[in-house]
Amino acid sequence: MKKVCIIGHFGFGKKLLNGQTIKTKTITNELVKRLGNNQVMKIDTHGGIKAIVKLPFQVLYALINCRNIIILPANNGLRIITPLLYFCNSLFRRRLHYIVIGGWLQDFIANKKMLKKQLQHFDYIYVETSNMKKKLDKMDFSNILIMPNCKALHILKESELLLNYSEPYKICTFSRVMKEKGIEEAIYAVESINQKLGRVAFELDIYGQVDSTQVEWFEKLRLNFPNFIQYKGCIPYDESTEVLKKYYLLLFPTFYDGEGFAGTIIDAFAAGLPVIASDWKYNAELVSIKKTGLICKIHDVLDIVDKITWAVENKNAWYNMKMNCIRKAHNYQPSKVINLLLDNIL
Repeated sequence: MKKVCIIGHFGFGKKLLNGQTIKTKTITNELVKRLGNNQVMKIDTHGGIKAIVKLPFQVLYALINCRNIIILPANNGLRIITPLLYFCNSLFRRRLHYIVIGGWLQDFIANKKMLKKQLQHFDYIYVETSNMKKKLDKMDFSNILIMPNCKALHILKESELLLNYSEPYKICTFSRVMKEKGIEEAIYAVESINQKLGRVAFELDIYGQVDSTQVEWFEKLRLNFPNFIQYKGCIPYDESTEVLKKYYLLLFPTFYDGEGFAGTIIDAFAAGLPVIASDWKYNAELVSIKKTGLICKIHDVLDIVDKITWAVENKNAWYNMKMNCIRKAHNYQPSKVINLLLDNIL
């Protein structure tokens, strides 16, 4: 009998760079390292209707052959996988683990009494932040543990930090490219500060996979890009450090409903890159003001401009923040984060 089956969005054979896929693969790879490939079964939920039709049979097979079942679903997957495991596990008594991706769970189950009851019977639910745990504890959950997001990244040494910057300062975004990630706010902020100064003092590079439902929106946006704003495409998630280390700061003015512990913050920290993030969801818990970045108001372009201005006018403080970032990044290495999960696997 295998120790673990992981049910998640792997997207085998595809180059998917969304947070759900990255986290699923990161957790799985670390479990394989620690337990051995022969102890880890994988079930891929990517594939639409075909995947849904196969899933009940795969879940049954997993319960027969594995001691622990770990799920990492999005909201639609949660509605299907949770009742399957809840009812079938009454026969097998396996340990059920749910690793939450993002910060949407407490809102999603607020009016779903049956789903809430089923999740309360899981052995462990791992959330990304302490505020998420507090919210679920108030909903009568007693199985909530905090396991922060993690990424297998090269973390810069202090001696590798770039400390000599001059105009034009290079700024970037590094997330899924969609309106809700604050891409427009980042663009307007850089346009505004350059216009205010009367010169190209800042350049903005946009990285990330364009959301498939917002391609038309982004293409229209690109038509009006000035020469100091560029879309740089996708970067493999394990190569982000080498790309990001040349930038002065990272903008993350998100207002995405499902935001949890955003992986882009880990990418930035590993590259010694302070973050200017919106005061949205859990960002203020993750980005320490004037230690690892700054927090700006939601949808407030002028406040973003003020924060960028502060970052340039206070270079010594900013350089100290860069060092704080790489120190903080070590907390989010998979080899460290995974220990909590391993402690609960029989």
